[in-house]
Amino acid sequence: MTDQSAGVGPAVRLDGTFATTHWSVVLAAGHESVPGAQEALEQLCRAYWYPLYCYVRRRVGSAPDAEDLTQSFFAHVLERNALAKVSRHKGRFRSFLLAALRYFLADEWDKLRAQKRGGGAKVISLDEAGVEERYQRDSGHELTAEELYERRWAMAVLDRASVRLREEFVAAGKTTLGGELRRLQEDIPDAAPYVEVAARLGMPVNTLKSHVHRYRQRFRELLCEEVAQTVASPGELADELRHLIAVVSRGA
Repeated sequence: MTDQSAGVGPAVRLDGTFATTHWSVVLAAGHESVPGAQEALEQLCRAYWYPLYCYVRRRVGSAPDAEDLTQSFFAHVLERNALAKVSRHKGRFRSFLLAALRYFLADEWDKLRAQKRGGGAKVISLDEAGVEERYQRDSGHELTAEELYERRWAMAVLDRASVRLREEFVAAGKTTLGGELRRLQEDIPDAAPYVEVAARLGMPVNTLKSHVHRYRQRFRELLCEEVAQTVASPGELADELRHLIAVVSRGA
């Protein structure tokens, strides 16, 4: 489940209202002292480091330089409180973070190349042993740095919702059911048909279809919660959801 520490509650309440979210807490911190703002920012950065790494990696063309620059950017953001002055009108965390990264690269890229690599403090775990392999596997070499960033951001949001849903099934002691439902929901090519899955689970096909319906509904709820953590208002939530779905749909 998503960490709700630092006084930041669920993004979308059960009654459908828009609650305080990670990004809205960070935005408020630009105007006053808000408990939990630094922790909320750290959670967002740790959740979405990979899209930023992909953007930097595509721009600089070197894995070691990309790792150093990404780490340096997070150190800049988290240690120097670089976002404290952000305006409420900056909107979505996705857009603001990319703008901040572009500004940072323009100022820091040449400095880093003039220094010895590997000397910066590592404030975010980049899973360095596998990050380059992951980048080569799913970067989409025909994409620009901006398109790659958007694609990986959208997939990161979907992955976070999927992981939360899987954890709910594990916690409920229904790991096998959850795995079958995930394959059916995602239309994995080698997924068994409903009749076969139902027989394997020992339930009627109609019961399985009901489980699939509830699974998809819960996934949508978790997806909304994840997206809401990166926007500051209900209106932005709907627009951001549409944007992310469009990015995934066109394979950008």
